[in-house]
Amino acid sequence: MVSGSILHVVFNMSAAGTLRAALQQAGRDDRVIGLGDNLSFGPIDPPDPELRTAWVDQKLEVSGWDEVGGQANSFWDEALSCAHDRIAWLTRRSTQEYAGFLEFLWRLGDEPVEIVDLADAVARAGDHGAPNRHRVFSLAELAPETVSVNHLWDVRQNLTSDMRAACREQWARLKAENAPLRILRDGEFVSAPITHFDPVLVSCATAEWTKTARIIGEALCETWIDGMQIGDIELFARARALVAAGRLQCRGDLLDMHRSELRLPGPAG
Repeated sequence: MVSGSILHVVFNMSAAGTLRAALQQAGRDDRVIGLGDNLSFGPIDPPDPELRTAWVDQKLEVSGWDEVGGQANSFWDEALSCAHDRIAWLTRRSTQEYAGFLEFLWRLGDEPVEIVDLADAVARAGDHGAPNRHRVFSLAELAPETVSVNHLWDVRQNLTSDMRAACREQWARLKAENAPLRILRDGEFVSAPITHFDPVLVSCATAEWTKTARIIGEALCETWIDGMQIGDIELFARARALVAAGRLQCRGDLLDMHRSELRLPGPAG
């Protein structure tokens, strides 16, 4: 491949930014596109932007997702174009990136693609948020210098027919189940109910009033042991649902995680 004729397909907008910066540092003019939508939650059969926008508005109480859907349409148009050689970046330790990759393969059919799978890569001190060595959950965790100096685009590999078939089979099952969430469990990518992480949120609350943002941050740490399972948007929505169900109490503006507090049910006051 020649620099400039390559299209890098990334399933995380922050990761796409990291890769663009790394390529620029290396003096390459490859094009990078990122998917803003997160197919680890919401309907995926079909992954229609209008259906997903309605689901996000109803289940997560987040407005403006139609803009994400519009960006996704542009992403898919370019990602499936035959005008470029493609390199798809992913890690199976991120539900967002892996779900996006599986949908990409589903739409791509038998068209050729190379992949960079960072599932076995290691982040080191100096990378974003990496105080010590640990497995990489996302390309977004790496500093652009790490990507550039190590020429990570050169560790790409061909996607074999067996790998492609296995991915399609897996995504076909998940699409048929069309569950609210897709999570990592014992190394497998499986469907889950929207309530799956509720016990984690409750376990992070105490009898004392605590900032909602802190509880969500602690819950993220609990769920990110083996990979990036879920984001703060989804957890914040579940926190509000738990308040409505009486499993948590709230004071302040529960539409703003930084201006509200949560605690376990107790005496009023």
